[in-house]
Amino acid sequence: MQAPLRRKPRRRCPLYAEDEREKLRAAGRFNAQLMDFVRTIVGPGVKTIDIDRQVYEYTKDHGHRPATLGYKQYPKSTCVSVNEVVCHGIPDETVLKPGDIANVDITTIVDGWYGDQSETFLIGDVTEEAKRLVQTTFDALYLGIAAAQPYARVTEIGRAIEQFARKQKFSVVREYQGHGIGQEFHQDPGIPHYVPTLNAPQDILEPGMCFTIEPMLNVGTWRTFVDSRDNWTVRTSDLALSAQFEHTILMTENGPEILTLTTNGPQPGHIF
Repeated sequence: MQAPLRRKPRRRCPLYAEDEREKLRAAGRFNAQLMDFVRTIVGPGVKTIDIDRQVYEYTKDHGHRPATLGYKQYPKSTCVSVNEVVCHGIPDETVLKPGDIANVDITTIVDGWYGDQSETFLIGDVTEEAKRLVQTTFDALYLGIAAAQPYARVTEIGRAIEQFARKQKFSVVREYQGHGIGQEFHQDPGIPHYVPTLNAPQDILEPGMCFTIEPMLNVGTWRTFVDSRDNWTVRTSDLALSAQFEHTILMTENGPEILTLTTNGPQPGHIF
């Protein structure tokens, strides 16, 4: 689940010791396992509410908790965002159909520690434009991860993502960003996926930090609006397609470590 992009007073970002890093790794491993379970469910004819139900049951059966359920009164265990929905899509009776793209965002609490990730799935045969958007967003995620090096500035992540997206003629959502994560769902540092022209974050990526990178790219405008019917669902202002991918990243002394890498999902360099 994305954090709204807000300018906050800077405070010290948590730096995790090795025993805490192991707990973060355990949370990430289970969340990745859950995502591999999700990919066996998602497809044409599936209701988004059924994806949510099975995620809830799988998580509880393994002794863990879905983080989004009840978070700020969010009513479900997943976010399923279809087509023009950027993020925070509430699972309901919507049936996935061929040609759709659907982002599934899952966050789990494992022994008090959070794992968080999302993938955008191609539902059956999709248009070339939809496929190119999904491919670009996936590639942008890994360019952002590669830019996240020890003692680099947070802005280098957004710079890598924004420059690539622009070359591909897609826009980057600005109202929502990645976030620090640990024993809290959303904490410092904030991770914008573009470089703000004013008041750009000055956080340095120190070993021991943990955070999400989760670019949201749109076919049309970067602007979005929140659906007033549920006060959660975020759509593109022009109702054009949006895609997203997300991983939880632990910054180590040797560089970024992806904590939520799946076994059966797309790996770096994957072609959709």
